[in-house]
Amino acid sequence: MAKLIVYYPRHEGCRFDRDYYLATHVPIVGDAWTEAGMTGAEIEWPFDDTQPFACLIGIAFADQGAIDAALGSAATAGVLADVANFTDITPSLYRTT
Repeated sequence: MAKLIVYYPRHEGCRFDRDYYLATHVPIVGDAWTEAGMTGAEIEWPFDDTQPFACLIGIAFADQGAIDAALGSAATAGVLADVANFTDITPSLYRTT
């Protein structure tokens, strides 16, 4: 199994709409990447607003090839375009094995 960790580092005055993220963005990601091999996801929320991240999500894939397939798919454009609808934070990516 491999994971793609997506994290949203806070900056002063940042905006992150948790309700939109859960109701709309998470399903967009699932629809876009399940075909490429996404097998699940786990969302972590900070204890409070003093934490360095607004949100962390671990997206599970069978292997690194599946992550590459997801990120290289045409559907990824829609995932990325939707980010502006819930946050002004630029997400960062980290891969694990």
